[in-house]
Amino acid sequence: MRTTEATGVSSTLPRRQLGRYLRDWRTKAGLTIAEAARRMEWGASTLQRLEKGHADRIRTIDIHELCRIYGIPGELADGLAGLAQQAAVKSWWHAYGDLIPENFDIYLGLEASARRLRIYQSELVPGLLQTAEYVRALNSLVQPHDSTDEIERRVALRMQRQALITRDHAPAEIEVVLHESVLRSVVGDAKVMAAQLRSLAEASTRSNVVLRILPFSAGVPLGVSTGPFTVLEFGTDGKGQPVEPPVVYAEGFTGDLYLERRADVRRYDRAHDCLQRHALDIPPSTHLLRQVAKEYVA
Repeated sequence: MRTTEATGVSSTLPRRQLGRYLRDWRTKAGLTIAEAARRMEWGASTLQRLEKGHADRIRTIDIHELCRIYGIPGELADGLAGLAQQAAVKSWWHAYGDLIPENFDIYLGLEASARRLRIYQSELVPGLLQTAEYVRALNSLVQPHDSTDEIERRVALRMQRQALITRDHAPAEIEVVLHESVLRSVVGDAKVMAAQLRSLAEASTRSNVVLRILPFSAGVPLGVSTGPFTVLEFGTDGKGQPVEPPVVYAEGFTGDLYLERRADVRRYDRAHDCLQRHALDIPPSTHLLRQVAKEYVA
């Protein structure tokens, strides 16, 4: 794990996410590091360490002041202040609404920076591969009392996220293992499912997408249930070193788990390797997707 030479402070996910948000908003505000640091009466190196996730001491009062300077809205500012208060640990359970507002999505910023994602899903189609109709049906279940406009806003945000893998320049690579149960669990109706499975089959033809189906006949390859998970990697620098440490993300009903200890990441990597070995090869997986899609509209 990288540390700063000057302080020996180990970077952690909450610190890196805090720094990433602050850097993005500083850029939006049209300020250089030197200009923003001057307004804080800091040296430029102090702000630079904060943006890189290596600050040795973070005060919430300073975060609120930076938010004021950058014009960061109140709820987002509260979320950043909550990130600043997280312990410097490698295993982080983000309980919804605990210090950080529930609607402050930590994962989105992480996903947007990823260069490679290894995903296992046993219940739902991964967000990066969902159709608008599938997203709309899910949101109507999660928030049945929300207005049509609010649901459509969420659908649009989900569609925007998918640019990560569909953009022309340097799209992220994803390796997905979907349990067959995802294909058989109806979200919306038969028409929605047929379109979703056809979309998955089409996505699997992209050069940066590897999609395999783990059939019911494979049983339980690991002998235990891992639940859905994603391993995110962030590319390498000019020296071939990771830009950031890889992170495991596991979404929960009341919060999200983030793991970055090397032993934990290796364990999930091995789990994904095992699931891939027991899954169908790519052509049979694509064939199964198209076959089940036809069954929905038969």
